[in-house]
Amino acid sequence: MAEGTARQPRKAGKREAILSAARGIVAEVGFHETSIAAVASASGVSTGSVYSYFASKAELMAEIVAAVSSRELAVLREIAASDAPVAERLTAAVEAFARRAFANRRLAWSMIAEPADPAVDATRLDYRRAIAGIFRALVVAGGRQGAFRPVDPDAAAAMIVGGFMEALIGPLSPDRSISPERGREIAAALADLSLAALISHEGQPA
Repeated sequence: MAEGTARQPRKAGKREAILSAARGIVAEVGFHETSIAAVASASGVSTGSVYSYFASKAELMAEIVAAVSSRELAVLREIAASDAPVAERLTAAVEAFARRAFANRRLAWSMIAEPADPAVDATRLDYRRAIAGIFRALVVAGGRQGAFRPVDPDAAAAMIVGGFMEALIGPLSPDRSISPERGREIAAALADLSLAALISHEGQPA
């Protein structure tokens, strides 16, 4: 029993090492150029060991999306749960997402836009739905408080999330060069535009 219990932490540690190595490689070259051989080498295991934890490259890439997504969702949930006014929480969440994307552009582009296996796309979709759920709650709260004009919360959340993710694809592209200052400007603009969709033309709730 003790020996079996001891194996579990070692097994979990090796799995995390593989995930960490794979995430680092994806952050440099993207999903397509990441190979199982490179992941094995970077994590200090054999290719067979990688396949003993992940049945395929697609499964490993989907796990990376899930792990990175979980971290980003935690950041957004913390912002959404703060005591700040709801409009500030909404803009802070959009701006934080965009700034964090610009801080790790290649990984963010892969997470959002790089063509990938259907398993990766399915995980991405779950991620976007979870993000939309956070913004939906903010939209509902803002409507109840009179901070936002009356809107359909599902449509509003889908538009906000779809809008800022689509707007980030070009600037995050590996073919583009974006300065940190320009990244901050884009992040602030996306936050302002997201809020503008929820207030009246006069800048006050309708």
